Amino acid sequence: MLTTLLEWFLHLDRHLAVLAAEYHVLVYVLLFAVIFVETGVVVMPFLPGDSLLFVTGALAAKGLLSLPVLIPLLIVAAVLGDIVNFAIGSMFRDRIKNGYRLRFIKAEHIAHTERFFERHGPKTIVLARYVPIVRTLAPFVAALGSMRYSTFLSYNVLGGTLWVVSLTVAGFAFGNIKWVNENLTAVILGIIVLSLVPGIVAWLQERSRARRSNPSA
Repeated sequence: MLTTLLEWFLHLDRHLAVLAAEYHVLVYVLLFAVIFVETGVVVMPFLPGDSLLFVTGALAAKGLLSLPVLIPLLIVAAVLGDIVNFAIGSMFRDRIKNGYRLRFIKAEHIAHTERFFERHGPKTIVLARYVPIVRTLAPFVAALGSMRYSTFLSYNVLGGTLWVVSLTVAGFAFGNIKWVNENLTAVILGIIVLSLVPGIVAWLQERSRARRSNPSA
């Protein structure tokens, strides 16, 4: 199962190219669903949103997909996903404040996202788009912290738009470059690694702070 998922993630370009050729309209439905689920369903933080957006842009450069269709479609998916995620957080807010623990979300992931909010405030909704796991949990944690919906929605629309446009346009711009086409699997892997860097840096900083506050640990 994990091997199959990894193979899919690393060869997104090949799989999506085949699907686009055989099931043109349905591919747009699939892409909408993946972006919506990754951002909207709290237990799906592992879906490859960044690399998926880049690959769709690259396929659009080859004429297999339409960029004018992709961009608004995926912006709507990203924005709606965060709205649903925020609503889920609002539903659980009172229970979590009363000590209820969610089995399907790791406590450390919520704590990490809360610290992200402490550093960046509501801008987290925008910045988190580029950070796996935090991207999925940010709307949920925003609701737990009683962020005003109007504030959340403004940053949500801005973040969703910047995220989708920047990565799909980057894929479109580089999609016809020979080296990128010949090494797209390496590019996808690079995007995945780069997207993990902020989380790794934050984890190292937290460990460093913990050691300074408790030298005997």
